[in-house]
Amino acid sequence: MKYSQDILFSAILLASGTAALKDGVGLKPHMGWSSWNVAQCNAASARYALDTANKFISLGLKDLGYQYINIDDCWSTKNRDGSGKLVPDPSKWPNGIKAVVDQIHGMGLKFGLYGCAGTQTCAGYPGSEGREKSDVAQLVSWGVDFWKYDNCYTPCRQNPRPQTCQNPTANTTQFYAPMRDAIVAANAKETNKLHFNLCNWGRDQVWTWGANYGHSWRMSVDNWGDWASVERIGSSAAGIHQYSAPGGFNDLDMLYIGSSKINENQSKLHFGLWAITKSPLVLGLDLNKISSSHLAIIKNKGLIDINQDPLGKAATTFRPPGAAAPAQGKIYPYWAGPLSDGVVIGLCAGTSAGKYSVNFKDVPGLSDRTYTWKEMFTGQSGSGTSISFDISLHDMRVIKVSTT
Repeated sequence: MKYSQDILFSAILLASGTAALKDGVGLKPHMGWSSWNVAQCNAASARYALDTANKFISLGLKDLGYQYINIDDCWSTKNRDGSGKLVPDPSKWPNGIKAVVDQIHGMGLKFGLYGCAGTQTCAGYPGSEGREKSDVAQLVSWGVDFWKYDNCYTPCRQNPRPQTCQNPTANTTQFYAPMRDAIVAANAKETNKLHFNLCNWGRDQVWTWGANYGHSWRMSVDNWGDWASVERIGSSAAGIHQYSAPGGFNDLDMLYIGSSKINENQSKLHFGLWAITKSPLVLGLDLNKISSSHLAIIKNKGLIDINQDPLGKAATTFRPPGAAAPAQGKIYPYWAGPLSDGVVIGLCAGTSAGKYSVNFKDVPGLSDRTYTWKEMFTGQSGSGTSISFDISLHDMRVIKVSTT
């Protein structure tokens, strides 16, 4: 079996008592914004960070739980200093990183940075291989709250190392362990703890061991902002739902709400499915250019509350009587998952528009009786033993069924 060694390794870690970091970080999926999709390297600056932090407040996003302002690749200079330290690009960070972090903390928000497990980041800036303890100490000294750790220029059987290795010298657990150990040691001493986000693109079935290494983990290659990406990532989330729990969550990648490659229905399904599968909700858009309709999607309090439910259980697919079987790579119509005070049902018109109905007795966690319910996009509510909605192509309905 291709992944048998990976699964065995994960089982050993679980048996050894090192499963899950258990440091109080990541008890709910993190919410925030990341710079890359906005303007790639040009967005890795103090100006973008502070402008977005102010938008979190003026648009009411902070009040809904959006918290992290995360700067992606290209924030440093191309070379470390004489002491081997990372150097913030002075043209992008004229007052340094800590001054910006202090301002963002003063707004009641958190700040994140990006690094890489190899010798270079994906854009060719210094990676952290062999310098993990020093880099973590630097992050802690700046007050950084979040560390996204990418997978470029890692040890490879090709020479010179390519940006993306297709024939690595080892399982990616070995590339991520030194940084995990440095962060665990720092978090044990510091009150300001780092959230460690693994970005190994879903390799080596990261969902089976991610909770031993970080607080969230990318379970796929990138979201490219199109419907094909939403289909590919969203459909694959169903089969790994059991690995998300308080302290560690499957990360379905940034939300591309507002992308010109997806329409409004697709944007709603994108956000709704990410929410019910307990993915981190990280915005990848310019908040200065967001439309009112897209703002309404990302500010949907009902969906956010479902995503942030303290039970931390991800929804997955279920098959009502008479329904067709799931098709690989396609968004299945029927999803459900437990909440601390009920059950969430997702109805997705992923492949065709039409009437989508379900009897509550056929939903995992529910039985053959009357329940009250509320739908999160339309605001419709009611009570009964079933629900039914006419749904346009690629749209979604998310229904919270109360059991208390």
